[in-house]
Amino acid sequence: MKQELENINRFLYDEFIFSPRYRVWRHILYWTFHINVWAVFWIIMGSPASYERNLFNMLLFVPVFILFGYPLAYGAIPHLLLKGKVWQFFLLILVWGGVGLFINAGYRTYIYVPIQEAIGFDFIPQKGKQPHSYLCMTTSAASPMIIRFFKLWTQKQKQWLNVQQEKITAELQLLKAQVHPHFLFNTLNNIYSFSLEKSPKTPEMILQLSSLLSYMLNDCNTEKVKLEKEVGIMKDYLDLERERYGNSIDISWKVEGDMEDHLIAPLMMLPFLENAFKHGTSEQIERSWISVNISTRHDLLDFKIRNSKNENGSYNTQGIGINNIKKRLELLYPADYKLWMKDEGHFFEVELQLRLVPVASTCTTPVLSATFNNDIRYETTMPAYRR
Repeated sequence: MKQELENINRFLYDEFIFSPRYRVWRHILYWTFHINVWAVFWIIMGSPASYERNLFNMLLFVPVFILFGYPLAYGAIPHLLLKGKVWQFFLLILVWGGVGLFINAGYRTYIYVPIQEAIGFDFIPQKGKQPHSYLCMTTSAASPMIIRFFKLWTQKQKQWLNVQQEKITAELQLLKAQVHPHFLFNTLNNIYSFSLEKSPKTPEMILQLSSLLSYMLNDCNTEKVKLEKEVGIMKDYLDLERERYGNSIDISWKVEGDMEDHLIAPLMMLPFLENAFKHGTSEQIERSWISVNISTRHDLLDFKIRNSKNENGSYNTQGIGINNIKKRLELLYPADYKLWMKDEGHFFEVELQLRLVPVASTCTTPVLSATFNNDIRYETTMPAYRR
């Protein structure tokens, strides 16, 4: 699948095919190929003339091919067919086909045959209307029309894909902008609580928050960040919350596997951790707990977080943070993730499996599609999760 996408991208961005700089060379190459094909065709059909003579005859007909075919290719195709004026397009084809009978007969009578007579060829074709000549002319006009239609349609598709890519980029930026203030609001509330108590740990917490801010302002502007940096920021956040809750919470933090050689979209896991504190531990009267497990195996990330909760607590999956994560997963990893959300009564569990990008495989080649062909599909079980 990846190789097929690369081949499509190479075609869509091929300079010789689409750049105006090579327009003349494209036409010369096309007509050279075209007259050679027809010269061979007439030999196969039993023409008494040699290949060279048939090639010369077809070369003489190139001007009438252009005169008859280019108005349709450069006029009717873009201004009628591609604008949805189908009936007008086919009506013009019928009218122009009738005009073509006179163009063909006039060209044969006043230009094509007189040139051959002036040269002194032994075999001189007849003047006037000839069915085989008219068929050759109309067929030769159809080829540039098909090529022109395909080229314009491809350019439209490329423009549409570029617009879609810009739309996705803008939507991702909007989702990030929603994540940042939402996260900062909760974190600043934590530090504010410590400042009211005049805790000596407040400056250290502010320093940790500045590290988080630096990450969000600088690193999160990129499409991907190193997994180890994302995990490190989550650990900073966990330390901030540990200071807030003190001995009233048990925290388990476990990281396994290679965190250095993989990339991940920024802020893809942190909102789940933030949510576990805000709507799990903060609403409990008894001693609470949180368990975080992050592991990698080859290019697969397995992120699992569990948090205690009140048994009768209700949850909602439509909150800002969780909704943002689900949207970003669909945009960035449409066929490369699984997400489970499970309410187990006394605790809530979130598990995210994600196909990571190795650091060495990053490139700047434009990608046509974001869908991947692998064994990971979007699956989510979401019994009432509230944010």
